[in-house]
Amino acid sequence: MDFCTLKYPEFFPKIMLYDAHVHLSDPEYDSEMELTINSMHKIGIKACAVSMDNQSSMVTLSLAKKSNHVLPFIGIHPEKAADDLDSMISLIEKNAQTISGIGEIGLDKTYTSNEQEFARQKQIFTKLLELAEKFRKPVSVHSRATLDDIFAIIPSYKISGFLLHWFAGSKKQLKTAMDLGCFVSYGPVSVYSQDKQVLISNTNKDKILVETDGPVRFSHCFDMKSAHPSFIPSVVFSMSKILGLSYNEADTLLETNSKRYLGI
Repeated sequence: MDFCTLKYPEFFPKIMLYDAHVHLSDPEYDSEMELTINSMHKIGIKACAVSMDNQSSMVTLSLAKKSNHVLPFIGIHPEKAADDLDSMISLIEKNAQTISGIGEIGLDKTYTSNEQEFARQKQIFTKLLELAEKFRKPVSVHSRATLDDIFAIIPSYKISGFLLHWFAGSKKQLKTAMDLGCFVSYGPVSVYSQDKQVLISNTNKDKILVETDGPVRFSHCFDMKSAHPSFIPSVVFSMSKILGLSYNEADTLLETNSKRYLGI
């Protein structure tokens, strides 16, 4: 069976699937949000809906009130390091009992032009990690080309659900992530990328999660469509083949991992 053309509902999970990282607050989803949420309920998918800044965090919190399948994560993405940190701290403290996690947070020198701007990213990142530790929340971390910087920071915090989303490091860096107890997530690219498939095969099974990172668009068998939580069964099917598991076994493994990441 070609997992690029996975047929529904033949492989719909009988248990809950989790999209570990998706930007449902992105305007790309505005016109089809009702359809998106309805499909998540029908398929059986819960989404860790991450945010970029204070504004998108408010949208995420609003979406979570519409469906218990939307698990709200709020925070400041490194691209948005100029955003108001004090306002985010207040928002997290105010909603600590209702949010599912903190994210998307992290480091990325792509969005900086000098060391001062990178220092600002680190200030935001470490402060939000501090709040995650305080409120016992998982984090969804952006680590593009900054894995080693992040590895140096991780031991300073006690956070059981530390996710390196869209893991794109080397095998050596993957081993370090496993040694530090991190979760790592893989997305639709794993359906057709041999490099990602090799990384998956070298990841501790109990630390693997799946994500879409929607509304990112994907080529090959996804026809450059914006990623949608409904892509998740295809990713799971692909992963089951890579790990030598049946679909149901992979389904069960990922549900268990996702719940442990989320602390539920």
